[in-house]
Amino acid sequence: MQPLLPVTILTGFLGAGKTTLINYLLNHNNEKIMIIENEFGQINVDGGLLKQDTNIEIVEMTNGCICCSVQGELTQALHKLHQQRLDGKIAFDRLIIETTGLADPAPIVQTFFIDDLIRQTIQLDAVITLVDCEHILQQLDEHRVASSQIGFADRIILTKTDRVSEQQKLTAIDRINRINNKALIFEAIQGHIPKTQWLDIHAFDLDEQLNINKGFFVINGNKQLTANFKPFLAASEPKQSWSDDVVSYLLEAGELDLKKIGAFTEQLIEKYGNDMLRYKGVLAIHDQPQRLIVQGVHKVVGFDYGTPWDNPNQRISRFVIISRKLPFDEIRQDFIETQSS
Repeated sequence: MQPLLPVTILTGFLGAGKTTLINYLLNHNNEKIMIIENEFGQINVDGGLLKQDTNIEIVEMTNGCICCSVQGELTQALHKLHQQRLDGKIAFDRLIIETTGLADPAPIVQTFFIDDLIRQTIQLDAVITLVDCEHILQQLDEHRVASSQIGFADRIILTKTDRVSEQQKLTAIDRINRINNKALIFEAIQGHIPKTQWLDIHAFDLDEQLNINKGFFVINGNKQLTANFKPFLAASEPKQSWSDDVVSYLLEAGELDLKKIGAFTEQLIEKYGNDMLRYKGVLAIHDQPQRLIVQGVHKVVGFDYGTPWDNPNQRISRFVIISRKLPFDEIRQDFIETQSS
């Protein structure tokens, strides 16, 4: 049996630099990569810009808008690629899906959870979002999809930072962190960034890591701290008149009752699943030595037990939700009430 094929979803608003990043990767890479591009119109401009060689196969799907039609089309393309790979007609080590700048990543991400063949043959590695530091504040004010792209990200790569002041960059980072502070932020100039910073992240593995980005971003390999960072934004908290509809929430409690947290999760997903872009929990369950791992996208969720807790004092349940705005105080109280009595 062939190993699972790693796939990276590369997203970001129009002009964020996705093609520049891919071209840099192709010039500094020793793997065979299959790239699927999605753009508007009959002519794929980016496909013409990409440099092609014998190690690169490019599949262009140019008809229709990705955000409304890609799910069925992408599934068919992935099935076809799998069969060609199985028959030995093509060979590649990695798949990168570059979305259109106006695409919400949700239907693409869900494709990798709902199709049996895809789940059995492909491993979704991460969602990587490029952010144009020069224009992101305006894009967030004017385009709802820009916040969704940031909200889905496992890693965020800032571009065009050489065109803004240090204060403008920090303001952009602060706003990004309030939308999604699970994603570590990196910086790339003209697409120059080591592939180790955005490939083979294993972000969709059901592991015990619940990384919360406490205001850090990475530049030249070094972590730096943003100036005015607050870990999580409550739904009612104003900030510089920003009105982003996607924010990060953190729920915390002690040991939980298994039946209660199961009912809580079921009700949460049923009621708010369409608004919850990404969520992940590492939970301490009463009378269970192992961590319970919960991870989901919208209404698609997975559960698994991880390793045992090393220290009884560390048995703290944490649940991170990146979502359009929710009644946070009510949800937090419901979460606390799932604690074992």
